[in-house]
Amino acid sequence: MDFEDFIQDLSSLEVISKDNQKISLKLKGVPLQYANALRRVCLNGVPVFAIDTVDIIENSSVLPDEGLAHRLGLIPIKTDLSRFNEPSKCDCHSESGCSNCKVMLVLDSGDSDVTRTILSEELSSEDESISPISTKIPIVELAPGQRVKVECYARLGRGTEHAKWNSANTSILTETDKEDERILTIESTGALDPKQIVLSGVEEVGNRIAQFKEAINQINE
Repeated sequence: MDFEDFIQDLSSLEVISKDNQKISLKLKGVPLQYANALRRVCLNGVPVFAIDTVDIIENSSVLPDEGLAHRLGLIPIKTDLSRFNEPSKCDCHSESGCSNCKVMLVLDSGDSDVTRTILSEELSSEDESISPISTKIPIVELAPGQRVKVECYARLGRGTEHAKWNSANTSILTETDKEDERILTIESTGALDPKQIVLSGVEEVGNRIAQFKEAINQINE
């Protein structure tokens, strides 16, 4: 079976178990090289949103600006691949981005006279579909009189660029006791539904193989 046949006949994929976070698939008759390529792409080759740029307007917390920006960047962000483009593929061709490839999130803790922990629920997004996967992710603890105010910009990226863009926490391929049969288990970061990670992964591997074949043909010519 070549990968084109695999794409056209997804009956070789059998869902064993699935929930909102994890999916396990049985791969029948899929060569090891294709199965492993799919595993790797599902881990870090499917684009998801992550905060990439942080403008610090005010930060009087004990956490330095770099630490604050780092924590914000590692917050998993819900992703809608149908509505947004990767910056390199966007029609705007702009370094600053546009509404089709970039989303702004704002955090303003305000003033407080008590010690409190700033959580991800205080990150306000200009697009409701692009927001932290949980409202309970701690960002920074503020003492009385301290304040944090930032503007963040999230974009699509891939885990091959930085781990904050990994679409999955784990992507594992295991052998079964049957010949030419394997189990692929994907655990999502929460940015995408596990099923969507697999389907996008299949499409991505297919595109890469097609590009490779085209490059080989150009060499031969």
